[in-house]
Amino acid sequence: MTSCCIQVINPNTSPEMTQTIASAARSVAAPGTRILASCPSQGVESIEGHFDEAIAAIGVLEQIKRGKEQGAQGHVIACFGDPGLLAARELASGPVVGIAEAAMHFATLVATRFSVVTTLPRTLIIARHLLQQYGFEHHCAALHAIDLPVLALEDGTGLAQQKVRERCIQAKREDNSGAIVLGCGGMANLASELTRELGIPVIDGVTAAVKMVESLIALGLSTSKYGDLAYPNKKPLSGCFEILN
Repeated sequence: MTSCCIQVINPNTSPEMTQTIASAARSVAAPGTRILASCPSQGVESIEGHFDEAIAAIGVLEQIKRGKEQGAQGHVIACFGDPGLLAARELASGPVVGIAEAAMHFATLVATRFSVVTTLPRTLIIARHLLQQYGFEHHCAALHAIDLPVLALEDGTGLAQQKVRERCIQAKREDNSGAIVLGCGGMANLASELTRELGIPVIDGVTAAVKMVESLIALGLSTSKYGDLAYPNKKPLSGCFEILN
């Protein structure tokens, strides 16, 4: 594969989670792939609902613009809600992939049924909406929450990681699923160990999205600029949105 630069965007403002995501992305990137990891300087420190996603989407678009200026040829949105995905595709010239989208696609390639393990119970509804939107609702056996906030994955106690492990074991046993999708970018460093322990594919969307974007770039495929994903119509933006001009 020829060399390329992929921007991996953590849509929240947590530097620690950005590092977790960046490390996972670099662990699977091809030798010629440069990972440009970034997060917004303003916004929300964790994304756990529709309100958070609406704020984070603006940060994603700002990062897309900066990534293009820095030579990124493709982009990953590393939040399981895939905030701002379609708007990002309008703005970007290269392919843009969300981690929920990538993980669900990959799960259907290695199993007929998969389960999702995520953070707070309220995000289960958002995950269900994404399953419907992406056409994977009938492939998903069940959704599980560890009932801890996103930032618990970075607090150093290990409690959230243990809860993820327990829920994954439960999902395998109770759902009869052939694969498990991890429903948070902050879980990116857990997939390999859980795959070995459970004996079934445990899929992290960050690494899946990086490989998907690499493949699209290698194939010379980018987001279609014909129709609704054409570049945004030129018009002046005011106030805090001027940065997107």
